[in-house]
Amino acid sequence: MRAYERLLKYVKYDTQSDPTNPAQPSALKEFDLLRELKKELEGFGLEPVLTDTGYVYAKIPGNVPAKTVGFVAHVDTAQECSGANVNPRIVEKWDGKDIVLDDTHTTSLENFPEMGRYIGKSLMVTDGSTLLGADDKAGVAEIMTAVKYLTDHPEIPHGDVFIAFTPDEEIGRGTENFEVSKFPCDYAYTMDGDAIGGIDYECFNAASLTVKITGRSIHPGSAKNKMVNALNVAHEYHSCLPPEMRPEYTEGRDGFYHLERVTGDIEYAELEYIIRNHDAELFERMKMIAREAAEMENIKYGQEFVKVEITDSYRNMCECFADKMYIVEIAQNAWRECGVEPVSTPIRGGTDGANLTFMGVPCPNLGTGGGNFHGRYEYCCIEDMDTAVQVILKIIAKTAERA
Repeated sequence: MRAYERLLKYVKYDTQSDPTNPAQPSALKEFDLLRELKKELEGFGLEPVLTDTGYVYAKIPGNVPAKTVGFVAHVDTAQECSGANVNPRIVEKWDGKDIVLDDTHTTSLENFPEMGRYIGKSLMVTDGSTLLGADDKAGVAEIMTAVKYLTDHPEIPHGDVFIAFTPDEEIGRGTENFEVSKFPCDYAYTMDGDAIGGIDYECFNAASLTVKITGRSIHPGSAKNKMVNALNVAHEYHSCLPPEMRPEYTEGRDGFYHLERVTGDIEYAELEYIIRNHDAELFERMKMIAREAAEMENIKYGQEFVKVEITDSYRNMCECFADKMYIVEIAQNAWRECGVEPVSTPIRGGTDGANLTFMGVPCPNLGTGGGNFHGRYEYCCIEDMDTAVQVILKIIAKTAERA
């Protein structure tokens, strides 16, 4: 079974995580795919473990003395677009013309010029009503396909190889209950990037920001100098943050404040943001600006109507690779041997690998062949998924060679 065939199966599972639920996994439906993966791994002759918190761990015992390597992918999908009732279709040997998803949504080179690299290749796309789920079920499918090949070919020399599938990555909690003792690798790779060739070891510093605003409701007919409308205060607070630091105006190493959700009425409102910056000092400055904006509003109204809560999510893993660049070089050489020139760019996002790196398992991120994640224009390239599988196998072989 090729990787794309596994992806066709996995995207049928609705695994959208739930940021409002503090439990892990945040959505019990994530277990549906996790149980399926455990069952498949057992069918490969392995002895996987599925924990109560939604992690699958597995080990392929080595047949030669060598360093140990691991591969990680997450099963949950993002909240920006529905992940239920996904109906993918395949565009064979795409000619570059517009791909009509439904009556309203069309994928085109005009809107997504970077997709020009896929002309002549086959793409898996959505029906326009949901996301696809290639983030990160493409990574799951590629790891599973490589594991099946390795277990079917015991003659291939390799050290111990570890596999981990995680929940809740999309809500920043993918490693919340990760047990490194069940994943004792010298190093690992997350299969959670976009275009193949990607080998990324620099990511954002990340935090979530919740702004809680308490208002004062008075009948509008007699509200002068009495009413404090929480919705208006929310608007004022948002206006205090630098508008040029919104995602739609940033690129490269630019940081941003991203307003994801607004709820409320006159008496109470909440703003939910994510804060991102590659530079640690600038990241701390952004958090300070968020706090100062609340102070300004409270001074204006003479009372503490605005409170902010900031929770760090993950850190930039770049600093951990200063003396471990051989881990990056192994993947770079693997890409080259598969005919793909490797590219390392600052990730404008994050992966489980960032936290795992700070937990003692250096873990850069590899491309999976997908793009336009978190929305209905998401796609994945079938041929590139095959290449990603080969890269996993070459990394395993190169790790064995370092014994």
